[in-house]
Amino acid sequence: MEKNTFKIPNISCGHCVNAVKSELEEMDGVSSVTGVPEEKTVTVQWDLPATMEAIEDKLKEINYPAE
Repeated sequence: MEKNTFKIPNISCGHCVNAVKSELEEMDGVSSVTGVPEEKTVTVQWDLPATMEAIEDKLKEINYPAE
């Protein structure tokens, strides 16, 4: 299992975190998504077939690109 914390400047509230969480949890292989709006971060745990690149691409697609 892989895990990474993404810094996402567009996150401003809990609703933003929930939107990101909802989208990422639909991806095959993503097992956990947690976020801290005050820190503008989302932590994701995943296994294959999900990859860091695929997660970053999804974040861009939903207008929450990671730094």
